[in-house]
Amino acid sequence: MVLSLMLAMLLTVVPMPETLEDYRPQWVALAIVFWCLALPLRVGVFWAFGAGLALDILTGSLLGEHALSLSVLAYLTGMLRSGILLFPLWQQAFFIWLLLLVERLLSLWVIGATGQPMPPLSYWSSTFGSLLVWPWLFLVLRIIGRRIGSH
Repeated sequence: MVLSLMLAMLLTVVPMPETLEDYRPQWVALAIVFWCLALPLRVGVFWAFGAGLALDILTGSLLGEHALSLSVLAYLTGMLRSGILLFPLWQQAFFIWLLLLVERLLSLWVIGATGQPMPPLSYWSSTFGSLLVWPWLFLVLRIIGRRIGSH
């Protein structure tokens, strides 16, 4: 779990072609959502808060911005867990996309509340990249989680 969060943070800062940069998936948010779904008794708001603080430091954003949005994301995921897991994977992706829109909206609120300039419309593009990546990420992390859990 910790390794997947570290890898997600690495994928968040690794350089990408400029044309794809706006569509970079929200790797850390996706990892938090997965672990909140897979291990709800172990991973929740506190893990999300810690990962958010680490992400704030790593990306140089306002301290607490990602911590707040990821904490709310983890809380909502935990509350809606049983409903989310009922859906097939492709429908889960759309539900996760809605949760990620809430996460982006919270970050936008923090940006506005602190007087920072509003980001361009491409700010929302990362949610579409995340929508496309979710089914694959879910399958890969589930396979890895099962293999590690069986040893």
